[in-house]
Amino acid sequence: MAIPRVLVLRAPGSNCDGELQFAFNLAGGQADLVHINRLRENPKLLKEYQVLAVPGGFTYGDDVAAGKILANQLAHFLGDSIRQFRDAEKLILGVCNGFQALLKAGVLFPPDPDEGPPATLAANEPPGFKDRWVHLKAAPGKCPFLKDIDQMMVPIAHGEGRFVPRAEWILRGLEQAGQIVLRFCDESGRFGNAFPINPNGSQGGVAGLCDASGRALGLMPHPERHVLPRQHPHWTRLGLAKEGDGLKLFRNAIEYFA
Repeated sequence: MAIPRVLVLRAPGSNCDGELQFAFNLAGGQADLVHINRLRENPKLLKEYQVLAVPGGFTYGDDVAAGKILANQLAHFLGDSIRQFRDAEKLILGVCNGFQALLKAGVLFPPDPDEGPPATLAANEPPGFKDRWVHLKAAPGKCPFLKDIDQMMVPIAHGEGRFVPRAEWILRGLEQAGQIVLRFCDESGRFGNAFPINPNGSQGGVAGLCDASGRALGLMPHPERHVLPRQHPHWTRLGLAKEGDGLKLFRNAIEYFA
């Protein structure tokens, strides 16, 4: 079978595209960097790929709001192509700024015609840019990216990662639907809403969500920054693991097409 191809979407201000490309290639895929303008010129380019990955960074300087301008481009110029891509049982991943863009573009769950988006990613609470390592507890459900993953230790680097639903019932509905697939936890896997376990104040400790199909995943932490064992902050004391915690997420995506 041909090696699955990954389109890593670049935009002005994205700065984690190379890391995301490296992670998918290390996992056995063939990842290409494609600028948003090239994809807008030729949306049919998506048909040549099995995975669409939107990396972290500060696209368009996070003017207006984090990921909002990229989200508008995805929704207004590529919305139909992205829906067709997902409906063809292909995979979509958004990391950090990419998560913000997917959420605000309505890729993870559609906006209400009257009320608008059911949730957003707001400024951290406590406020400020958070750059630290966190523990994540996975509830994979039907999300292929998280198959057989229980916990991960990966870094975060964001200023607007606080998940805020429009109403409490939305959070409950997402949980009941199995769409809350990653939560912040402590080293033993226990949830906690206080800093530093929950580093940004996300309601429900939400760190990652999938769409109703499970095939589109967005998360604020950076699994692509822990794919090599020497990227672990304590490897000199704990010894080298076989691989970084984040690598399995990317390998799962590639093996999904095996």
